[in-house]
Amino acid sequence: MYNVVVNDWGETTYVPTTSGKIILVLILAALLAGAVIFARKYAQKQIQGNTALKGSKLTVKQLAFCAMAIALGTVLSNLKLFHFPTGGSITLLSMLIICLPGYFFGLGAGLLSGVAYGILQLLIDPYVLFPMQLVVDYFLAFGALGLSGLFCNAKYGLLKGYIAAILGRYVFAVLSGWIFFGSYAWEGWGALPYSLVYNAIYIFAEAILTVIILLIPAVNKSLARVKAMAIS
Repeated sequence: MYNVVVNDWGETTYVPTTSGKIILVLILAALLAGAVIFARKYAQKQIQGNTALKGSKLTVKQLAFCAMAIALGTVLSNLKLFHFPTGGSITLLSMLIICLPGYFFGLGAGLLSGVAYGILQLLIDPYVLFPMQLVVDYFLAFGALGLSGLFCNAKYGLLKGYIAAILGRYVFAVLSGWIFFGSYAWEGWGALPYSLVYNAIYIFAEAILTVIILLIPAVNKSLARVKAMAIS
C-alpha cells in the first residue's frame, strides 16, 4: 500500500503506491457518501413538512455542496501566504471552506467531509514519517474542522463553529508535533513548547485573518444565504 522513500531532507517517508491510492480514493468516496447521508437527514429536518422537495434532489445538492467544499478547500490550500519548510502553512481561507459542510449540514457531515479532505491532502501532498502520524495529521486534525457542525443552528453559528474547528485542529497539530516532530524543536526548546508555538503561528494567523473577514456583515449574510440554498 505504500513505498518507503527518502525525501530531499534525508527523511524516511511513506508514499502511497498505486493500489494504496486506489484504496484511499475508495475511502474518500465512502466518506463523502456518509457525509451526504448525514447532510440529507439534517436538511430533511430543516424542511420537514415541505412535500415539494424530493429526497433525490436533496441528495444531489448535498453531494455537490460537500464535494465542492472539499475541492475548493484543496485548491485554496495550495495558495499559500506563508509556508514552513517542515510543514504547516497560512493559506487563503482553506480551513474556512472545509468548515462549511459542518455549518451547512451539521456535525456528522462536517466530520466526514473533514476526514475526506484529509485523505485528498494525503493523496496530493503526503508527508508521512510515521504511520500513526498519518492518522493524527490527516484524519484527526483535518477531521476536527468538522466541529463547525456543533454550532450549525446557533446564532453566529459559522463564527463559533469556525473557532471550535480551529481549536480542534490546533490540538491535534500540537499533539503530532509533540510526539512525532520533537526532534525538530528549536535550540533550547522542549518538544511541547515548540509544538505549541510552531503550530500556533500558522493556524492562528490564518484564523485571525478569517475571523476578521467573517465579521464583515456582507460576508456573513452571503454565507447564510448559501446555507439556505444548500438545505432548501
